[in-house]
Amino acid sequence: MRRLEDLDVNGKRVLVRVDFNVPLDAQRNVTSDARIEAALPTLRFLRDRGARLVLMSHLGRPKGGVDEKLRMLPVAERLQELTGWPVRAASEIVGPLVQDLALSLEEGEVLMLENLRFDPREEEGDADFGRELAALGDVFVQDAFGTCHRAHASVARIPEHLPSAPGLLLAKELDSFAKVLEAPERPFVAILGGAKVSDKLPVLENLLPRVDRLIIGGAMAYTFLKAQGLPTGKSLVEDELIDEARRVLREAEATGKVLALPSDHIVADEFRADSPHAVVERIPDGKLALDIGPATRARFAELLADAKTVLWNGPMGVFEMEAFRKGTEAVALAVAKCSGFRCVGGGDSVAALELLGLDDQVDHVSTGGGASLELLEGKVLPGVAALEASSR
Repeated sequence: MRRLEDLDVNGKRVLVRVDFNVPLDAQRNVTSDARIEAALPTLRFLRDRGARLVLMSHLGRPKGGVDEKLRMLPVAERLQELTGWPVRAASEIVGPLVQDLALSLEEGEVLMLENLRFDPREEEGDADFGRELAALGDVFVQDAFGTCHRAHASVARIPEHLPSAPGLLLAKELDSFAKVLEAPERPFVAILGGAKVSDKLPVLENLLPRVDRLIIGGAMAYTFLKAQGLPTGKSLVEDELIDEARRVLREAEATGKVLALPSDHIVADEFRADSPHAVVERIPDGKLALDIGPATRARFAELLADAKTVLWNGPMGVFEMEAFRKGTEAVALAVAKCSGFRCVGGGDSVAALELLGLDDQVDHVSTGGGASLELLEGKVLPGVAALEASSR
């Protein structure tokens, strides 16, 4: 795949797909700059080489029509505040007016297109819409990892018409997951958590042959514990996946892989932040487990201590509630202490790291939950496939 530095951008209009799907408050002020800041290294790289930038992103879920609350103007204004660059916001996505704005860009100027999802053709992956977008630039850079798993027009169609390459953010994402999935240093330990086995079963199947140790926590662990014949009380269990869980357990045993499950639990009567809770080894009837217990935390930390590659996707409990956060915190601290390469993906894991102030203590924090899951499942992302095809 062509790299960013291979593109000739001097004096060119560079069309950049960014992920500026940022949160806005009631006054339409941007409340988190994280996604904007994540794109800045690529944008600076291009501007420093004489590019004229045309940026495009979606914002929210406008359902294929104009939603005044989801216009890109506040995002363009915030980008200008953060960088000091002259940023113009187009009131449309494509068409003669936008074409004139793109053609009139001076060196160092930035144009931000209107919300891509105001046009239903974006999510349809429409070829004509992709062609109209491509007409606004001379070169295309894809830097929105969080949308690369969707075959939308701005993701999969533009590379059919322009020299294309991944931006620095996307390249870092792909390189980091390749390091984990294709050439991991060993021991390789994967930690999977979250609510449902059904969400992670393809990931489990793809990772199990690759890892040395697999740690399973969160609510998804209770389907596996029930598959082992252990009591789970009122804990979340996907009964229709009991047989699949047994199959994964058998495969781990047959291939000599360590598959670690919780041995003690923090249980409560109800799914409530103030619900009285206790530590148990066996979950009583009428109780539900909302976090891993202290013995499990210690065991999981021990399994991570000498890891040379760590992949973490999913919390160990209901970390949003302080009473049920200690398991996720213990795993986060153990991951941070590892000397190996540490890659964290999935929105909840990233949110937990940020909440605990540990997001700068790991090597890679992924910016795309759905896209990272599909990479971990072994899928080829449509946005990446389009860049590869463009490079041939």
